[in-house]
Amino acid sequence: MSTIRVVHGSCADQNVDAVVNAANKFLAAGGGICGVIFRKAGAEELAEACAEHATPLRDGEAVITPAFRLRNARYIIHAVGPNFSITPDAFRELFDAYYNSLVILMENGLHSISFPLISAGIFGGHLAHAAAESAKQCYDAYQAFVKAYPDYTVDVCLCAFSDDEYEEVRHVCMNLS
Repeated sequence: MSTIRVVHGSCADQNVDAVVNAANKFLAAGGGICGVIFRKAGAEELAEACAEHATPLRDGEAVITPAFRLRNARYIIHAVGPNFSITPDAFRELFDAYYNSLVILMENGLHSISFPLISAGIFGGHLAHAAAESAKQCYDAYQAFVKAYPDYTVDVCLCAFSDDEYEEVRHVCMNLS
């Protein structure tokens, strides 16, 4: 049976098959969770693996690399979320970033995944409740995935790092269940 849960913490610290990186379209090391994942995995090795993918990626696309030195996961799925400062109505692309990550998970025979709140930080732009919107799109993508692939079991961990994000996401997810 597939599950989705909210965790107060970093997606980079969860014991899962794949950790999701909130990636930029060039798959370059960045700030926030992207920087954390690059440091933990080994920036040089991860950059080399990312360079093997054709970039720039479009908003909503995702690719997979090994996790290298990241001890709690075997793979990193790099999902490109939209920048709401540039495209303020890119909700479909945010949904796609989550959904496509789940498809890549399945295509690689993996079952557990930890997500950050994609496009909830600097890419949240002027969204009043970026963490809540990200959580809603994650939940909707999860629901669509389990409906499309009812025989494939996934364990989704949606991670909210700050106290404020966690409270916002927990509240949203309670209302979606």
